[in-house]
Amino acid sequence: RRAGIGGRAGVGRRAGAAFHSDISELILCQNEVDLALRNLHTWMKDEPAAKNLITQLDSAFIRKEPFGLVLILSPWNYPLNLSLVPLVGALAAGNCVVLKPSEMSKCTERVLAEVLPGYLDQSCFAVVLGGPEKTGRLLEHAFDYIFFMGSPRVGKIVMTAAAKHLTPVTLELGGKNPCYVDDNCDPQTVANRVAFFRYFNTGQTCVAPDYVLCSPEMQARLVPALQSAITRFYGDDPQSSPDLGRIINEKHFQRLRDLLSCGRVVIGGQSDESDLYIAPTVLVDVQETEPVMQEEIFGPILPIVNVRSLDQAIDFINRREKPLALYAFSKSSQVVNQMLDRTSSGNFAGNEGFTYLTLTSLPFSGVGKSGMGRYHGKFSFDTFSHHRACLLSHSGLEMLNNIRYPPYSDCRQKLLTWALGSHSCTLL
Repeated sequence: RRAGIGGRAGVGRRAGAAFHSDISELILCQNEVDLALRNLHTWMKDEPAAKNLITQLDSAFIRKEPFGLVLILSPWNYPLNLSLVPLVGALAAGNCVVLKPSEMSKCTERVLAEVLPGYLDQSCFAVVLGGPEKTGRLLEHAFDYIFFMGSPRVGKIVMTAAAKHLTPVTLELGGKNPCYVDDNCDPQTVANRVAFFRYFNTGQTCVAPDYVLCSPEMQARLVPALQSAITRFYGDDPQSSPDLGRIINEKHFQRLRDLLSCGRVVIGGQSDESDLYIAPTVLVDVQETEPVMQEEIFGPILPIVNVRSLDQAIDFINRREKPLALYAFSKSSQVVNQMLDRTSSGNFAGNEGFTYLTLTSLPFSGVGKSGMGRYHGKFSFDTFSHHRACLLSHSGLEMLNNIRYPPYSDCRQKLLTWALGSHSCTLL
């Protein structure tokens, strides 16, 4: 907490971007540290377990133990948050950690390697720098736990490597996050919220709304409202706005610029390769088979896909891979709850964006191809802890155990069945 990493990493060098960085990078990390410091003593305690009749005189509890040596592979889009938040959980649980930050965030990678060793015991912590080759070499080793955040493509590589050593993993991956907008919504309210969360960090957020599902009638009202929101947030010339960042590198810039040819541009569409700038963009008349609907966008482009009903929207979502996040906007709680009940996603928000990430009381997780495992707050501590089942019995009182030994009479079988039949017992 005292390291002052943010300033040295050049976080938020653009004036407005500094506030976004304070929110997403520094404040959330500080919250995780504070929570762990306040509650670690409680988290570490043995957890009493319910007992059946046959174990009433025994001590049953769950002990949290560190796995051992943990490898954390963090991405570039929030290089501090996505390195330090899992690091807090892994260290709090008592593990030794090898942290491999993304080589694409050069400043943060360097500062993490320079600053953290001054605050953490180097006998249980190390930062490894390098590109994909170095990551591949790390994955050849037998770690006790691997935590990875990134693309599903690389996630498969990580899981394949982990399988060779039967190493447990947490994978926080990406995907295409749907955003359903009901006809009864106020279009400007929805536009403000969707635009803010879509273009936050220039759309380079794994839980950002990736596309909108709405009726043609709502689209006609939503598009001008989105234009109003974008102009309000970033001005008439978004490229000069201090609140709008840039694309991470030329490779991703070229990928995003190619996506601008999908559908029809109704807002934005401008780009500047020399500045790695892609304007906040909205696309309509998008076909399901076009690239913009086949891959995670991870940039400031928002396609709108037309559906005629809630049922059609749910069917559209359920025919695809389970997303990391799903958003539903409606004045009707019944509509929001139907979307929640009839779909599956790692995370869900009704009438809001990814504000749930600010709550350490909620787990962050993927499901299906959007990932596995969970973290944040105590969930991080639990993820990086082996929950060891413990039962301590007496060395004497052997007469009480005679009921379980053969031979079994009808009376003994009934008595033993009854003793094991407590609601607290599920398995002998």
